Amino acid sequence: MNEHFIKENKDRSMFRKHIGRALLNKKNDPFLECWDKDLTSRKNKELYSDKIDSLKQKEVESKVTEYIRNNFFFTAIPIDYLKERKYFKKRLIATVNSCRECRPSSNWFGLFHPNKKIRKSGLWNVQYLKSSFLSEKDLNILLDKI
Repeated sequence: MNEHFIKENKDRSMFRKHIGRALLNKKNDPFLECWDKDLTSRKNKELYSDKIDSLKQKEVESKVTEYIRNNFFFTAIPIDYLKERKYFKKRLIATVNSCRECRPSSNWFGLFHPNKKIRKSGLWNVQYLKSSFLSEKDLNILLDKI
């Protein structure tokens, strides 16, 4: 949650990166090309840091934070083990993606995203869309954790 909601670093949160892509794409902002560069590794920092306008980067990060804080709320389900969290994450994403009634509205901001999978699914995610769904047993386990 900290990576998505608090820290202004799109390279540590695909969610933040996707929101920024939609913000920039909506305005046809050429900074989108720079936004897509991941500056996490030392090699990429050396390759791209001097080519990216750091003030513009901070401005977009701030806009992403503002958008998230004004448009989202989060619910956390306590799952102690990483392997189990990953299991449920994949299945939750696939389950929502498979829901025929769970499509994006005509004014969903993600429709400005450059990736068709995001626009079509209505999810700020491109991974796990076609994974296995939650089983009834899985759902009962999650309900017990709430």
